[in-house]
Amino acid sequence: MSALVVNSFTPALGTGRGMRTYGLVRALALLGPVDVLYVAFGAPSPGPEFAAIDGVRLHEVRSSRGVRRVAAYARAVAAGTPRPVARGVSPELAAAARRLAAGHDRVIADGPSAAVSLRGLGRPVVYCAQNLESAFRTNWGSPARVATFERRLIERSAEAWMPTAPDLAGARALAPSATLRLVPNVVDVAAIRPVGAPGGTTAVMVADFTYEPNREGLEFLVREVLPRAWELVPELRLDVVGRGLGDRPPGDERVRHLGFVPSLAELYGRAACAVVPLLTGGGSPLKFVEALAYGVPVVATPRAAAGLEAVPGEHYLEGADGPAFAAALVEAIRGGAATGAAGRALAERGYSIEALAARLV
Repeated sequence: MSALVVNSFTPALGTGRGMRTYGLVRALALLGPVDVLYVAFGAPSPGPEFAAIDGVRLHEVRSSRGVRRVAAYARAVAAGTPRPVARGVSPELAAAARRLAAGHDRVIADGPSAAVSLRGLGRPVVYCAQNLESAFRTNWGSPARVATFERRLIERSAEAWMPTAPDLAGARALAPSATLRLVPNVVDVAAIRPVGAPGGTTAVMVADFTYEPNREGLEFLVREVLPRAWELVPELRLDVVGRGLGDRPPGDERVRHLGFVPSLAELYGRAACAVVPLLTGGGSPLKFVEALAYGVPVVATPRAAAGLEAVPGEHYLEGADGPAFAAALVEAIRGGAATGAAGRALAERGYSIEALAARLV
């Protein structure tokens, strides 16, 4: 089964959006040839990981900046499209999609701007959602306007693919007559060798700190969790990894800001556990799934786990507030290997590229 994936961003890793696209394209490529059509935006060139996928061809489109683009933006806004989405609408993307679509069994609009761009394609289009946008977008206009836009977008799609079970339920409530499918975020579990039995007293947090909920989660750890955990395990350390940390003021020497690291395998190999302390935000954190794939015990908030079919106490340890999270962290440091093994099994079963391909048949 061949597929055309249409994107309003350059396909590249480094963001949650890019990682969702990568997992989707990898899974589709297991089912047949894939063409990825994209607007050059957000990255200077496609990530080499995309070009390396067998059976995938990349096609770049350059959007105009003149009258044609302004007219497309104005038409989209007049039709009820939120302005941030309308800014990504591209007539050139739609024209290129018309040329390529005839040779494919499925056309998939990856994200709302791509879906709006393909509105007049003349054939069924699958909408792959990044989130249930109306559930948390606050900068797209009034909640009622965003909900109306999203309902129409879902209803006119041949099928809408939602990333989490809560998003799926929300989409079903919003558009009861629409055809919906759960298409979760996935990682290349097969390429990740699970670490051995965890040891030591180091917890790791891997995240993109340009995303505000991740910065908020780190502050929650530093201010409300670690002081309590240190009372029981004074030697506990936290390694913080990922872009967007910037120059942070010196704090307790037991918290190390490592920035980018060349090998997550080495990082997880020396970790006693991973932490995912999200208090706000939506979707399913891919770094949560990645930590599960490495087989390390994971300590997370209910918010972080809300998009996953993960059971607290079986696949991960849960803490809803500072005291509970500190207690779960201490438990993981003192021996949470059982949850690590169960987490790895869950990642293989539900959040691997192969599992996603089976969902998309």
